Amino acid sequence: MALLDVRDLKVVFNRRGAEPFAAVDGVTFSVEPGQTVGLVGESGCGKSVTSLAIMGLLPKRGNTISGQVSFDGTDLLRLSDRQMRDRRGRDIGMIFQDPLSSLNPVIPIGVQVTEVLERHRNMKGSAAKKEAEGLLKSVGIPDPKRRLTEYPHQLSGGMRQRALIAIALACRPRLLIADEPTTALDVTIQAQILALLRRLVEETGTALIMITHDLGVVAGLCDTVNVLYGGRVVENADRHLLFAEPRHPYTHGLLGSVPRLDSNRGEPLRAIRGSVNDNIPWTAGCAFAPRCDHAINMCVEATPALENDGLRLLRCFNPVVPAKQGAKA
Repeated sequence: MALLDVRDLKVVFNRRGAEPFAAVDGVTFSVEPGQTVGLVGESGCGKSVTSLAIMGLLPKRGNTISGQVSFDGTDLLRLSDRQMRDRRGRDIGMIFQDPLSSLNPVIPIGVQVTEVLERHRNMKGSAAKKEAEGLLKSVGIPDPKRRLTEYPHQLSGGMRQRALIAIALACRPRLLIADEPTTALDVTIQAQILALLRRLVEETGTALIMITHDLGVVAGLCDTVNVLYGGRVVENADRHLLFAEPRHPYTHGLLGSVPRLDSNRGEPLRAIRGSVNDNIPWTAGCAFAPRCDHAINMCVEATPALENDGLRLLRCFNPVVPAKQGAKA
């Protein structure tokens, strides 16, 4: 049984004087205990909105959320605010994208860690401080006792991100959501944070949802990958299969735009033309059709369904033919 089962999740933003906008349009995926699942795509594809909907952190006004988000058999979308507050931090933790804006700038790091312990684990005083010190040490922060008294601006970007991870792990959650946790970090610190997340998943058995646009992160961390475009999953596959044989033109384009060490000198990157704004409504056809080199007439006449071909889920009328199959043809 899946720990988290998201079914037909839809988030529509209602804008005054404009048509409603579906930021998430029927997303379906599941996460099993101890599994790392990736949500991948360009900015604006609905990754972060999906995570905020799961956590119950979207504004109460101006949007409509429908579908089902079942966590251990309980639909999170049907819980009251108080019930959801009890779940957040205790059962589900989240690492946000920007640690400097996520941490309170006028409260010491130690207080921000211990308040989670006090709220969900009923720890007080010196016991909470000792546990907080241990958490900072476990995520690789040097001299954790002194760091407890410091403020976010006194820590480097890497240490702030580690502090966020410590807060997210304070109650030993069964599910951790990481929303682009390495975006603002340099390459060396990125590698350290990813190694830390990988180790924590292996040691604690925590399930992880990794939200990113960096396919290098996906290659080194995720078991299963969901590629999103225009608020919908367009391809879902095992990580190894996805990288070896991408079938959706969007997935193929994402991989083709990544620099490779084995490419010839001077060989240009194959960038995806246009931008995420160059799309059509899913109700009129395939949203990716205006940017797609594989588009056919049917792509702008009908909406492709997410179908299972035995190896993956794919939403495309004219998928990319794997190189080895094309050679045989």
